[in-house]
Amino acid sequence: MNNMGEKNGPANSFRRELSKCFYRNNTGRLILAAAMIAFMGLCDLAFSYLLMLIINVAAGDELRPLTKITLLCVIIFIAYILAYAIYRVTISRFIRNAVRQYKEYVFEELLKKNISTFISEDTGKYLSALTNDVTSIETNYLSKIFALIMQLLTFFGALVMMLYQSWQLTIIAILLSIIPIVATLISGTRLADMEKEVSVQNEGFMGSLKDLLSGFSVIKSFKAETEAMEQFKNSNTNIESVKYTRRMTEKLVDMLGVCAGMFAQFGVFILGAYISITSDMVEPGVTILFMQLMNYVINPINTVPSILANRKASKALIEKLAGSLKENIHHGGINIGNNLSDCIEIKNLSFAYEKGNDILNNISVKFEHGKSYAIVGNSGCGKSTLLNLLMNSYENYEGSICYDGADLHSIDSDSLYNLISLVQQNVFVFNSTIRNNITMFRNYDDEKVKDAVKISGLEELIELKGMDYMCGEGGKGLSGGERQRLSIARCLLQGASVLLLDEVTASLDAVTAYEVTSSILNMENCTRIAVTHRLEEKLLNRYDEIIVMRGGKICEKGGFYDLMERKGYFYSLYTVSSGGSTL
Repeated sequence: MNNMGEKNGPANSFRRELSKCFYRNNTGRLILAAAMIAFMGLCDLAFSYLLMLIINVAAGDELRPLTKITLLCVIIFIAYILAYAIYRVTISRFIRNAVRQYKEYVFEELLKKNISTFISEDTGKYLSALTNDVTSIETNYLSKIFALIMQLLTFFGALVMMLYQSWQLTIIAILLSIIPIVATLISGTRLADMEKEVSVQNEGFMGSLKDLLSGFSVIKSFKAETEAMEQFKNSNTNIESVKYTRRMTEKLVDMLGVCAGMFAQFGVFILGAYISITSDMVEPGVTILFMQLMNYVINPINTVPSILANRKASKALIEKLAGSLKENIHHGGINIGNNLSDCIEIKNLSFAYEKGNDILNNISVKFEHGKSYAIVGNSGCGKSTLLNLLMNSYENYEGSICYDGADLHSIDSDSLYNLISLVQQNVFVFNSTIRNNITMFRNYDDEKVKDAVKISGLEELIELKGMDYMCGEGGKGLSGGERQRLSIARCLLQGASVLLLDEVTASLDAVTAYEVTSSILNMENCTRIAVTHRLEEKLLNRYDEIIVMRGGKICEKGGFYDLMERKGYFYSLYTVSSGGSTL
């Protein structure tokens, strides 16, 4: 029991932090909007009271009081309109700031996760949390704050006025309302559970849709449209079915509220009629007032249970997100600085995605500062996995990885990412300008940007299209070689001391691949570790060392000519590659 409390403690604390985002630097708007809606509620009650006075005046023969009542009605009406205008503007700004701050805080916390944590999670749940769930929270939680204030204020205000006029009838109204209200509040728990289920199913739908859209070209090339459509139908049916159940549950809550209201209203009217018939103590205006005030009693009975149920459901979404954001966070660690001064040393490294199926098996190797290394071998031998482990993408490995003697497990993730950069075959490009993609939206000195552009070989592109050229979604406005050069310029500008390159030239033509690789090898004061399938003598000969992998192990190491003279596994790879084409 204590362990459960310890586990849920941080999540509950973080849920409270998430909820505070709605009100941070926003309490003034909240208070003003609440004050305006409270004032409007009082105006509604005042109108009801004035209506009673008008009826009573109509029953007499004196016109002077009617003039005063009319003037008072006009004043209250004008005040009501002004309060309503202020309320509408204020609530819109409150919700805008609340939602903006909430999403920004969520994304900020999400960015605190390290790579190993993030890639092990389903991104669909975050897409859902920042889209569908936020819409639900805005509609059912934030907007309902003020509706709840209005309903409760008019409810209790009406009860006070009713008590003043007839305490017996008011007690009867309260007693008739208690049981239905309890029933609807209980049903609200079911609504909260359904809201969570909608969120879970929406995560699955988002993930499925993302996969189908990302794999569009594969679907078309393999003529798998029918199968893709079937997958879409299944995920779409699941989410819509759960949403249907959620809607039906909400309608049940609403129906119970309506039934509660009708039950209380008819009961009060029947008993009120009986009291009026059997007693001469009630004036005509009081009867009308009581009927008018009953609307303010009945309406909350109809709507407040649904409002509370929806608020509870929205809080469940916030709690669910809080749990996800606080999962597997790597806190703190050693700061190793921004430059590798000695080496990266790997000792007895073994790793498996699935237990019993090792991808890497007892690897030991050293990468010295400022040198360049090519890692070669057939597909599936563990080359890319090795780079991912150097990035700390997975933590469940055996053995050790040390940067300048500091074990990777003990290094602060921010410090690690200041030291190393990873360039992959599929370069991520933002739908923004070339400059923003190179600088990653940071401010850099123009000369540093120019140097990065020159070394990476982007000068021709810049001269042709300019730094303000929009790259398009996924970088579709750039060629493969241009995207790779952009990625290299990005790393150069960051000043990473270690550059990891994973098949960066695999999809490029031979000329472009040679130019990109040459740009990388021309770098100075940078440790370069490149996984490659291209076995070209004029490039491989420029690496300080070639590391040959086979079956998850390092089987050979050395310079190009040294490995060729041994006529071992590397010699066989090179021979099969026919002098430099891609394996």
